[in-house]
Amino acid sequence: MIGAACALYAARAGLDVTVVDRGPVAGGTTGGGEGNLLVSDKAPGPELDLALLSGRLWGELAEEFGTFVEYEAKGGVVVASSPGSLAALERFAAEQRGAGVVAEPVGGDALYELEPHLAPGLPGAVHYPQDSQVMPALAAAHLLRASGARLLTGRTVTGVPRTAAGAVRGVRTDQGDIHAPAVINAAGTWGSDLAALAGAFLPVLPRRGFVLVTEPLPRMVRHKVYAADYVADVASDSAALQTSPVVEGTAAGPVLIGASRERVGFDRTFSLPVVRALAAGATRLFPFLSDIRALRAYLGFRPYLPDHLPAIGPDPRVPGLYHACGHEGAGIGLATGTGHLIAQALTAKTPDLNLTPFRPDRFTEEAA
Repeated sequence: MIGAACALYAARAGLDVTVVDRGPVAGGTTGGGEGNLLVSDKAPGPELDLALLSGRLWGELAEEFGTFVEYEAKGGVVVASSPGSLAALERFAAEQRGAGVVAEPVGGDALYELEPHLAPGLPGAVHYPQDSQVMPALAAAHLLRASGARLLTGRTVTGVPRTAAGAVRGVRTDQGDIHAPAVINAAGTWGSDLAALAGAFLPVLPRRGFVLVTEPLPRMVRHKVYAADYVADVASDSAALQTSPVVEGTAAGPVLIGASRERVGFDRTFSLPVVRALAAGATRLFPFLSDIRALRAYLGFRPYLPDHLPAIGPDPRVPGLYHACGHEGAGIGLATGTGHLIAQALTAKTPDLNLTPFRPDRFTEEAA
């Protein structure tokens, strides 16, 4: 998805673009995602600024592609399970409002008007109307098609040739060289490997997550609904398993249930305990789900960087190398802003956001 957005905005800036992928479109993390476009889970700071920029750009693209990519501006509801967690949630929301987020406290009957099938007795929530969703594989495909870029799938990048002065000259693949004055590393969870081929250090690690998919249902979950502790899990540095209930309906009918996080390398082993934990969390939020069949589960690997911020922009260590990776679980939502900023950097325009917090060279190998 990040590569598709970079291709779209670079092409619309007048550049000639080639996209190289060792697999099919959306064959990696994008195909294992839920398609969330969120501001609700982000504290004030660089990532929230990027999310707000991206949300505006997604709104523009929705005018072009909305139906085709299953864009839904359905909003999010973050639910507290106790008075204490509600107070903390409302403090967090107040900070977000100061940064430009629409965050509306709801409680009592108003909460159950938003989500009638929530578990009874919950103390309150915060409603985020800016949260939305796309179908990620469709979105990536449509953005790539609209970019007009040359798409070379089934090609593995094996090297990044450089000039005597150290600047990139394109990429070497298992099917020949592709010459270019600029290379964008949008390899997601494998961003560290591509950076290393160019002689740059970038400590991207995989963080595995499962999604449980139910049978198709009438629209019984109207928003993206998740428990307040999900925000803490997103920000956690722990390698251990963490689960917090995240439930949302889709335009196609199935309910998607997450979220789990754990650092286990690229282990694709199915984990019944993780899926059980997801199901248990979802039924605590929405008891009706205990009577619903789960049709399947799938997994993906979020591209995790130690400070939870992506790497975006030119790499000062390698002239001509740009990075657009490490967005963890927010890559679908942050893709448009990332692509827009990369296109501005490629064409020597002043970026709409300060790229300093996203500098690719902010990590040292000694600290990794």
